Amino acid sequence: MPTTTAKRGPGRPPTKKTASPASQATSKLQIKRSQPKDTIREYKTIKKVGATFMMQQKGITVYDKEQNQVRELRYCPNEPSAWRDEQSDSATRQSVVFTEGRMFVRPDQPNLMDFMDNHPDNVANGGKTFELVNNEKKSQIKVQKEFLVADAVTMVRDKDLNDLLGVAVALAINVDRPVNEIKHDLLVFAKKNPQKFIESFDNPVVEMKAKIRQAAKLQVIKMESDGIKWYDTNKLILSVPAGKDPLDVFVRYCLTEAAVPIVEEIEKQLNR
Repeated sequence: MPTTTAKRGPGRPPTKKTASPASQATSKLQIKRSQPKDTIREYKTIKKVGATFMMQQKGITVYDKEQNQVRELRYCPNEPSAWRDEQSDSATRQSVVFTEGRMFVRPDQPNLMDFMDNHPDNVANGGKTFELVNNEKKSQIKVQKEFLVADAVTMVRDKDLNDLLGVAVALAINVDRPVNEIKHDLLVFAKKNPQKFIESFDNPVVEMKAKIRQAAKLQVIKMESDGIKWYDTNKLILSVPAGKDPLDVFVRYCLTEAAVPIVEEIEKQLNR
């Protein structure tokens, strides 16, 4: 008998193995952005002016360091340069006017930009009449300030309680209260003076001020307008000049070498 070979039916084609989501390489979308290079410039007057303020143009001279000579500056809209020696004989000046204390210069007015940027009344050149409004710099300063506040607030949350209490005492914040009330007052101070608050930590002046306040509170010393004295013996430690703050005077003294025995004695009595 002839041998017959069974033929395979069409059936479903074999499925391709697909990589699991975990094994697939993930790619992040690359955000493309471009910052405008040519934007409208805004200048504003420093002093309060009326509805309109006209810039002086006649006889405006500026020393040009590159050319080592004094050159006349004037704005002529149809000229490629703001320098008189680079303008044609038929150049005609045009008034430069601030409206409500502001003036805007378009990107297609490079000669006017040069006039404003080189004008001696520009704050950037030592003048006191007008300045360029730098919105990017203003935003940068604002962002940095917000970050500083955030850092200060984070320190109130994360710093060791003893460190917080030391700063609180130095800032004359009452520490004989629940911790959350102390932290609330520290938060208020941190938001108002973030730089000062951050610098308070690991600051020898702040640490010494906290130590002295504690010593006065626990009757180790007493601070009077004319001097600092030991509480138990009433013996004078340091005289205070008239009109000076006893705390500030004593803090400065305690940070000197001459006050080492005094500070050691205060620490000894505080640790009893």
